[in-house]
Amino acid sequence: MMEMEKVIIVEGRSDKKKIANLIKEPVEIVCTNGTISSSKMDEFVDKLYDKEVYILVDADEAGEKLRRQFKREFPHAEHLYIDRTYREVATAPVQHLASVLLGADIDVYAEFLK
Repeated sequence: MMEMEKVIIVEGRSDKKKIANLIKEPVEIVCTNGTISSSKMDEFVDKLYDKEVYILVDADEAGEKLRRQFKREFPHAEHLYIDRTYREVATAPVQHLASVLLGADIDVYAEFLK
């Protein structure tokens, strides 16, 4: 049986770059670049319906809004949360992000977990 493809949805390119460096397994990282129009959301739904979807967005108003949108469209997606004190995925410490990803069974490089 083929492993289900994992997809992590993040907000921006800096988020994507940051977590891409931590992940050891093949995971597609998709940027929303902020809020999503319904046509863009439909595109996501069509493209990702058979994949294992993870949502990793900033712990701020915009991130929460996005998260609510994804909860409606992807009820089966797994939501990953960074500690509110870091506010943004891009500025969260790599150790924190690595442990959040690991908690979702996403394989990360061990050196980031120290």
